[in-house]
Amino acid sequence: MLKAVAHHLDADRRWILLYVERWLQAPLRQPDGTTVTRHEGTPQGSAISPALANLFMNYAFDAWMEREFPSIEFERYVDDVVVHCKSFRQADMLVKAIGRRLRQVGLSLHPTKTRIVYCRGGLRRKEYEHTAFTFLGYTFRARAAKGRNGEVFTSFLPAISKDALKRISNEVRRWRLHMHSTYSLDAFARWINPIVAGWMHYYGRFCRTELYPLLRRINAYLMRWARKKYKRLKTFKKAKAWWWSVVEREPLLFAQWRWVCSFW
Repeated sequence: MLKAVAHHLDADRRWILLYVERWLQAPLRQPDGTTVTRHEGTPQGSAISPALANLFMNYAFDAWMEREFPSIEFERYVDDVVVHCKSFRQADMLVKAIGRRLRQVGLSLHPTKTRIVYCRGGLRRKEYEHTAFTFLGYTFRARAAKGRNGEVFTSFLPAISKDALKRISNEVRRWRLHMHSTYSLDAFARWINPIVAGWMHYYGRFCRTELYPLLRRINAYLMRWARKKYKRLKTFKKAKAWWWSVVEREPLLFAQWRWVCSFW
């Protein structure tokens, strides 16, 4: 790690290396007040940890792959890597080679997350143990797709992962929108629109229909808030009429309304 940092420092900035070294070697304070001496890794949760890990992996993995396997494409985000192979034999060989390389730099492959995945789709219809993987909040697997001519076919495509969807759903639940009786619709929009728009922008790039149930649930919470706040909306018929009148009057009030306006 220190060698990687030193490579990017000139003589006038060598002092930075001293602070990085001290930070890496600083003991970890436990909740009970005791300290534990650390000998490896970077402290989790700090702003500089991903930057240092990324810098280290640039030399430990990226440069090595480009040197040893220049024709093989890969994507890496910090310590999560996806490598594209043409056959099981090539993939098996590469897993072993990567394992050896990581041991050389004091790292190791994750025993359960490291796997060879068969990308089913189109003419690729064989059966393998693993046919899906998750990367950066997306699950890649065989999915139904529609071509420009309307023909439906199977392709290996990404969509928001179950874990990401669960995490977002839990956050929406913690908002407890229906309990904020003093809020107005405009206040809700100012609060949640930047967050929801961010989810839509990132997770909606592929198979965005997977987000629709979540967006519909947000609308359901808003409807629940309205029926609790306004006595005249106690009946479902009146509440439904009110909802669609708001949507018609201000169709862009909420970010999710660009895709989903219904609440059921």
